[in-house]
Amino acid sequence: MQHLLERVDTAALRARRLRLMRAAGGRAVLFAGAAPPRNYPANTYPFRASSHFLYVVGVPIERAAVLLEGERFTLYLPDAPADDALWHGPPIPRGLLAERLDCEVRSLDELPAALQRGEVATVPALDAETRALQSRWLGRPVELGRIDRVDERFVDALIDARLRHDEAAVAQLRLAVEATAAAHRAGREAARVGAREWEVRAAMEAELLARHCTTAYPPIVTVHGDVLHERHHHRVLRETDLLLADVGAETAGGWAADVTRTWPVGGRFSPTQRDFYALVLAANEAAIAAVRPGVRFRDVHLVASRVLAAGLVELGVLRGDPDELVADGVHALLFPHGVGHLLGLDVHDMEDLGDRAGYAPGRTRSTQFGLCYLRLDRDLEPGMCVTIEPGLYRVEAILHDPRLEPLARDRLDRDRLARFADVRGIRIEDDVLVTAHGAEVLSAAIPKAPEAVQR
Repeated sequence: MQHLLERVDTAALRARRLRLMRAAGGRAVLFAGAAPPRNYPANTYPFRASSHFLYVVGVPIERAAVLLEGERFTLYLPDAPADDALWHGPPIPRGLLAERLDCEVRSLDELPAALQRGEVATVPALDAETRALQSRWLGRPVELGRIDRVDERFVDALIDARLRHDEAAVAQLRLAVEATAAAHRAGREAARVGAREWEVRAAMEAELLARHCTTAYPPIVTVHGDVLHERHHHRVLRETDLLLADVGAETAGGWAADVTRTWPVGGRFSPTQRDFYALVLAANEAAIAAVRPGVRFRDVHLVASRVLAAGLVELGVLRGDPDELVADGVHALLFPHGVGHLLGLDVHDMEDLGDRAGYAPGRTRSTQFGLCYLRLDRDLEPGMCVTIEPGLYRVEAILHDPRLEPLARDRLDRDRLARFADVRGIRIEDDVLVTAHGAEVLSAAIPKAPEAVQR
């Protein structure tokens, strides 16, 4: 913990709190949360503090809480058991915490009384233990996925603050991407014929650990790119396989990267693999070129969708006018997800707050297949960080879903698609920072051009 305190940007944390509470008004409390047990109480999963707590405190402190009252900020810490130093070492002096975090520090036992001094807003914790504490101490039910009337103004102010990253946050995002670039280099080197997927994953995670990072989400390292969130890593890599690696670092401060690359295991794309890869890359680059302030993210998604639809028509896989195919959602048979999402302290930033965070007021999710999975529909602003991740997938569950047959009709040439049988899934994902005049690709150092990937 002490080494994290040494790196804390005290001024940035104070500025965040002041900006947040001036917009929210009133009083609010945020809880760090607790590590859930794996199998018995003392053997827990690694602790990961609430992102909202990290945004204003900067360091993960299990079972802690922060009370924000105007320009007064108080950190409440649980009292350590008498034998805690035996197992976990001496505690960080509270005076040091107060100095580095620029706040008062008190015992967590004092928090319930402090909460009774008036109305207090909060954000529901992800773990049930902490939500039970919130409900008891605040005297009202606190439920995951529900924003109470008391909480609305604070939650909206928190969303508004976290949408645009300050300089300290951008510096952390760059660190996460640098570690991710090292992981992808190691993955490319480990992806040899005869290796197992888990060997590639291990090589990638080793680079993250060596940089005092962890994974921002369970890594996807698979020759079955048609399984979008594949969690298994047992398969042997064959010369004709494409390996999809979706791996991103999380810094010690909690900031995330999220990058996907797809490599030919044997070192060369087949003609059909190269055709699909070049098409996904064209969609990736067109969508990135569309990222700039004032652009609606839904339109960025549609840019990628039109490039994919036009390319699939040219390859003979789809039939019809590309604009009409996109309007009807036919392209989603092969590109079924959204083109990206917010990135920050969460890999899907603020997704615990649902579409209240991802969608601008007055905008709602489409019910159309494919477009309904778009996680972000806001106008882009400088300081936002988003992923751009188009892909093409041959998902049998989609291609043979009778409910989608009316969508496919004669506009999907299944015989032509069958010629691309050596492509299960291709995704190319970059992390993109919106700037004052356009965009910066934070992950640009990670190769994606076909020739570079083959080298």
